[in-house]
Amino acid sequence: MKWYADRPGRFGRQVAADLLAAGWVWFWVTVALAARDTVLALRAPGDQLTRAGGGLRDTFSDAAAKARDVPLVGGKLGEALDRGRDAGGTLVDAGRTQVEAVETAALWLAVALIAVPVAFLLVTWLPLRLRYARRAAATARLRDTGRFDLLALQALNTLPLRELARFDGDPADGWRRRDPAVVEALAARQLAVGGLRATRRGATRHGPAPV
Repeated sequence: MKWYADRPGRFGRQVAADLLAAGWVWFWVTVALAARDTVLALRAPGDQLTRAGGGLRDTFSDAAAKARDVPLVGGKLGEALDRGRDAGGTLVDAGRTQVEAVETAALWLAVALIAVPVAFLLVTWLPLRLRYARRAAATARLRDTGRFDLLALQALNTLPLRELARFDGDPADGWRRRDPAVVEALAARQLAVGGLRATRRGATRHGPAPV
């Protein structure tokens, strides 16, 4: 495929469009990462809850272990302190759940902020670039193999009537008669539409190559 035109004007517009597309993706990736970091900042309370619960659980666990060594009441005291350990574990689980929820939200927000703009780009900019690349490649092959008659025929089928009316005489009749001047002019116009230049190969068949 041929991604870029030969003529400076169209080449410049294509490069500018591609740079805008790349800038569009970069902008939304930057926005997505910033939004993700902002949401991840909301995990701080969950982290604090996890640390507090872990500290509480460890404290009651140590106290319960020591309480069991107390004569007579050690067993019941240890059981009471175990309930405090369990409460600490509950806080840890709650903190972890909150952190996981925040991380999941941050991830999917970033994915959405990237996926939607990129999907928009893929259904607008990319099809146009692919269509041009295929068409320009086919046109360039006809040019490089000297099939200016087919390029002229394509011009007859696709050029607006106002442009065909500018030709002296009937361009369709000139093409049927294989008039070199008419074929060359039509082929040159078709190449210009695709932003392509005529080659010197055409000059050896139909006179000077059009610019």
